[in-house]
Amino acid sequence: MHQSPLDATCSRHLRFRDLVECGETWQRLAGAVDNVPRQTGTWDGLRRVATEVLDPVIERFGPIRLTYGFAGPALTRQIAGRIAPSLDQHAGSELNARGRPTCPRLGQAVDLHVAGLGSRELAQWLIANTPFDRLYFYGDERPVHVSVGPDESRAVVTMLQGPSGRRIPKVVAGL
Repeated sequence: MHQSPLDATCSRHLRFRDLVECGETWQRLAGAVDNVPRQTGTWDGLRRVATEVLDPVIERFGPIRLTYGFAGPALTRQIAGRIAPSLDQHAGSELNARGRPTCPRLGQAVDLHVAGLGSRELAQWLIANTPFDRLYFYGDERPVHVSVGPDESRAVVTMLQGPSGRRIPKVVAGL
């Protein structure tokens, strides 16, 4: 019997499947969409975010809950709401219909939460202890978005609600 590449380990604590088959949309569709990465760079990005970011979080705080991981084109089409595949790095190194990277930033992003830990504390710990490209903070009760990528810009962005109800990005020095 052939083992799926999703069942392979990508870090000390995680399998690729953990980063690909997560989140509300994936759970709702119960695997009805093909969300398997096609590009070698995506597999490398998943391994990197798992080893350099997620494993250290697990070792420091215990189990994590991934609310959004890899999102290929079929899954992305099913996600309701405001998402930005050309910016958010959830598509990894996958290519669009024109053969160009969906997100030119490359790398890989995940959104995560740790039970019993506020997202501000998690974000502060990530900033102090892990390499990252971008970290988005949506508020203490929302998951933290963190990515790795070739730029390693270490950009910290708050995405707090403005008067109109829309989230407003603001690059900050820290949290």
